[in-house]
Formats: sequence, C-alpha cells, structure tokens
Amino acid sequence: MLLSLGIMGMNKIFRENMTTPESLFFKDDGIIPNSKYPVLLYRNAFAQRGNQGAEWLENTFLSNNWSNSWRNGIFTFQHYHSITHEVLGIYSGECNVLLGGDKGEKVLVKAGDIIVIPAGVGHKNLGDKDLGVVGAYPNGMPVDIMKGEPGERPGTDNNISAVPFPGTDPLVGGSDGLKTIWSKIS
Repeated sequence: MLLSLGIMGMNKIFRENMTTPESLFFKDDGIIPNSKYPVLLYRNAFAQRGNQGAEWLENTFLSNNWSNSWRNGIFTFQHYHSITHEVLGIYSGECNVLLGGDKGEKVLVKAGDIIVIPAGVGHKNLGDKDLGVVGAYPNGMPVDIMKGEPGERPGTDNNISAVPFPGTDPLVGGSDGLKTIWSKIS
C-alpha cells in the first residue's frame, strides 16, 4: 500500500512497511572490522526513480540530518569507513553488493532500496546495471576510505568505537529505524 504525505512542501511517497528494515549482521573477519550494529536494508522504500528519486533521497536524508551527500555508484573494491556511518539510496538500476568483507554476504539492491551501513562494515560493488546512488552521512560527517590493508588496524578500530551514535535514521527520522534497532545493541 502506498501512502502520500506532504512534508516540507514536497510530496513524499513511500511504502507503508518501509519502517521495518532487514537487519544484516557481520562479525569482524580479521581484515574488515565490521560492526556490532547491523546493516539496515529498507526494501522498495520510495517510489520515485531517476533524477526525481535522487532529489527525493537528498531531501529526505537532509531533513533527517544526514548530509554531505553525493551522487554516483558504489566502489568496485572492498572498503569501509572508520569515522562515520553511511547511507546509500538506490535511485536507479540495481547492484550486487558484497557486504561484510570477502567472507560476507552478497545482496541484490534495486532502485527504491536504502542501505544504512554502520562504520566499519565492508561493502563492494560486484556488478551493476544502470546504478544511481545517493550517499550521505549523519551530521554531514567527513568520510574516509579504508580498504582492509595491513597496518590500518588497530587505528581504525579506535576510530570506529568513537563514531557518535546517529541522532536520527536517514529515512524515518528520530523515533524509529536505526534509533530503535541499534539502541537495543548499544
């Protein structure tokens, strides 16, 4: 069932069940630290596609204090961020993403999906078709790109443990989503 709400002067169309994401847990594999927090995957969370979808994602993320946004794809090499969490909104195409490092899980994401990736969780594009992504960070945090190379740790482990808990979920705001799911783990 689709719902439509007027928020901040724009039409916001989303699926009723969007606030119940899949939770995917990944343990430290010795190379990629991963996280005690799960990756959250909101399937088919928004209806817009293409440029309208990208704008919707940027506005939605910004309204929930996730900024420093960009448009592009997902890197084709294994990487993680040690100083911030990340959200990826898929506004066109599809992609097989390897989450959690080389021993992790392959997940197909499609236009309409939103992935919330905790600091430390590895992610890699295994192949895409016409992929368009908007990425953003809580409170507009700066971003680093770590590749699981020798010598990164324990420095990156210390960084990850110091990353602040986000004040809001990038999709649903302050009272649900990662606020509910991650706070049970803290």
